[in-house]
Amino acid sequence: MNYRTRIIPKLLRFKQPAGTSRGVYTTRKSWYVLLSAEERPGVWGIGECAPLPALSCDDLPDYEQVLQKATEDLKQRGFLDIEALRPYPSILFGLETAMRHLDKASWTLWDTPFSRGEKGIPINGLIWMGNYKEMLERIEVKIRMGFRCVKLKIGAIGFEEELKLLKHIRSHFSAREIELRVDANGAFTPEEALEKLHRLAELDLHSIEQPIRAGQWEEMVRLTRESPLPIVLDEELIGHNQPEDKRKLLETIRPRYIILKPSLHGSLSGCAEWIRLAEQVLGSTAEHPAWWITSALESNIGLNAIAQWCATFENPLPQGLGTGLLFTDNVNLPLTIRKDCLWFQPQGSFPDLKEIEV
Repeated sequence: MNYRTRIIPKLLRFKQPAGTSRGVYTTRKSWYVLLSAEERPGVWGIGECAPLPALSCDDLPDYEQVLQKATEDLKQRGFLDIEALRPYPSILFGLETAMRHLDKASWTLWDTPFSRGEKGIPINGLIWMGNYKEMLERIEVKIRMGFRCVKLKIGAIGFEEELKLLKHIRSHFSAREIELRVDANGAFTPEEALEKLHRLAELDLHSIEQPIRAGQWEEMVRLTRESPLPIVLDEELIGHNQPEDKRKLLETIRPRYIILKPSLHGSLSGCAEWIRLAEQVLGSTAEHPAWWITSALESNIGLNAIAQWCATFENPLPQGLGTGLLFTDNVNLPLTIRKDCLWFQPQGSFPDLKEIEV
């Protein structure tokens, strides 16, 4: 196919600062890739390329030049070279989803009950880091909204304060009423981690993401073996883009769950590999999956693609798909959160090119 491409840089602004153990985000840089083809006049597709600073394996000083070369290669070849783009998951994600959008000529990228507006995707309510008062208020808002799964980012305000927050929730809601997940983003040291995991487990938590920094395999193996709390890998998966590397990681550490973020973990094709390997190595099944899907601070362009793809699996666990609604200058797509589900409204209002180009 004879493709035409265009790259549109975007600077997205958060409605309120988004705090993590790695710092606070107030803005977010993304690149939209517009795709058209001579054979399909008047039809276009769009994808979002959005590496996370100091985290993505393709967060590069010359990122825009690498993206430009990838689009030029697509135009010259007429097809997407997935193998060549394995080291650049956010670029691969943008191009894969732009091609899907162009092919379908619709924001409905897969035919599912979600894309038809018949069914929502259960999601967790994400509580960003802040001081104790801010986090408590955010928790209470999420519970009032109807969320049955709440995820707290911990590691910034002090462990005792965070335990106090979790105890506050548990004093009002049992584990059957509210599922609690925590994400440490690697905040614990290997020496202190096990003791903290035991204290957290007393509060009937569902799981903890990345208790220690990625890359400490020997220590992570010990924790997954001895922890009373199920451990989830997230940052640990970054940069493991070849199938043999992915298998080695899962066979060595054997986490209870993995989190899949297409922009970080290999795009849609690479995350599909992780899912197949989770079935083979971790015993993941449709009824009891060992994975869930999370967006990574994309705008609604990226969130829509991730959610549409996620819906094809019918994973029963709450997913992490609410973050596209954090920005003041987002692209307007009919994605809404009702109670604890993300919904897509196929009869809603969709942007034209002029709105995207602004």
